Amino acid sequence: MARVKGALATRKRRNRTLKLAKGYWGGKSRLFKTAKEAVWKSGQYAYIGRRLKKRDFRKLWITRISAAAKSNGMNYSTFMNGLKKAGITLNRKMLSEIAINDAAGFTALTEKAKAAL
Repeated sequence: MARVKGALATRKRRNRTLKLAKGYWGGKSRLFKTAKEAVWKSGQYAYIGRRLKKRDFRKLWITRISAAAKSNGMNYSTFMNGLKKAGITLNRKMLSEIAINDAAGFTALTEKAKAAL
């Protein structure tokens, strides 16, 4: 039986890694060993970043809601508690959009939250 060499598979694997490392600085884009480490690390950063993005957006929405609630004479926690007691179930993303685009609508929500407390 003939001996099979793995050159084709090895080259393919290396080229795939080097293609992912395209644009990296210095030897990270040209040398397989350093490129492999850089691609692996960038994959970790991307994975972590996808989770951090969710936290960052929630933080942003809460900050926006808090600022709008303060302009209507309430703090964030009191406003959210009032909405819950009033039976208004809007998520933070929608509340922040209302706070930015529809100030009158947000004021109406704060009035309902105050009434429910």
